[in-house]
Amino acid sequence: MYTFLLVLIYIAFISLGLPDSLLGSGWPVMHTQLQVPISYMGIVTMIISGGTVLSSLLSDRLTRKFGTKIVTVASVFLTALALLGFSMADQFWMLLLLAIPYGLGAGAIDAALNNYVALHYTSRHMSWLHCFWGVGTIVSPFVMSRALTEASWQSGYRIIGFVQLGIAVLLLATLPVWKVNQPKTEEAAQSTGLIGALKIKGVPSLLLGFFSYCAAEATTMSWASTYLVEVRAISEERAARFASLFYIGLTLGRFFGGFVMNRLGDRKMIVFGSVVFYAGIAMLLLPVANETFCLAAFVIIGLGCAPIYPCIIHATPNNFGAEHSGAIIGIQMASAYIGSTFMPPLFGFLARRLGFEIMPVFLAVFAVLMLVMTERTFRVTAKSHINKAQIERTI
Repeated sequence: MYTFLLVLIYIAFISLGLPDSLLGSGWPVMHTQLQVPISYMGIVTMIISGGTVLSSLLSDRLTRKFGTKIVTVASVFLTALALLGFSMADQFWMLLLLAIPYGLGAGAIDAALNNYVALHYTSRHMSWLHCFWGVGTIVSPFVMSRALTEASWQSGYRIIGFVQLGIAVLLLATLPVWKVNQPKTEEAAQSTGLIGALKIKGVPSLLLGFFSYCAAEATTMSWASTYLVEVRAISEERAARFASLFYIGLTLGRFFGGFVMNRLGDRKMIVFGSVVFYAGIAMLLLPVANETFCLAAFVIIGLGCAPIYPCIIHATPNNFGAEHSGAIIGIQMASAYIGSTFMPPLFGFLARRLGFEIMPVFLAVFAVLMLVMTERTFRVTAKSHINKAQIERTI
């Protein structure tokens, strides 16, 4: 039952990744049929992000009241209905309305499951959890591509919507399986709350570090193709295809990294991933004209990013205590969505004025800030643990 529950959680995280790359793959056709400018995709994604931030901040209260299993099932149903709604939309305003439930559902799943796995499973399983999110993001563009070839973008959303609905029904039918893990303060004590969590030593630096990582990751995802075209003079078709190398590096890194994470621990894996991340950035900075060299840099950047996100989250209960992890992970998710929503447009604004050559420097700034802030968090929390142990010995 323990393993079966883990499989269910992995499937739920695939459901989280499935819609994430769907809008971007279908938008070149969608905006034409909906008769809106191509830039209007940003409005849709901003509404989705707003919903995810809100539900992430509320996730701890919801989880303590209803439990992780109920929040997960309800959220997957919510996103499934939103995706099926997208499949029937023929006006842009309909997408804006449907983006609200989609964002609310996605944020709740993300925060609730991350906290559950951090409490009940090892860092290896956390890495594989996010690996399955990557599987979802890789599958969706192929589904949308096939739908655009044979039918319409609505068909692509319909297919993913029914897959999501099937996952929701599966999770609903297997609710009793969740009893295999006894609650670890996830539903018992009163919620720490946003203000209370921010007052805990080490949390502000953790949030800044997580924000910085997600800013770098999302910027790479959003602008890799443009960088390859503008700076490396690679054709648009090849650049679009090769930009997926980052996703492949990220997904493979999380899969194979899972085999060593338990041995090395979260902190060492974050440092190791950061070093690999820096190596990939350095490759982009080198004046090497070879196309393969540049493409390899994005694979290495993906491999470096792979352990950072899951390890930061998995370390949260150990750093701050299981009683606070739900609230803190919820705020982490909110900071992640803020970083991934606002920093890629900032890079686009700067790149249009300074040139896309600044991309490695932009990434390096956030990558360094991420490591500095996460290391500060580990030092502060380690010191707090030592002081607490000393106090307990004197009592």
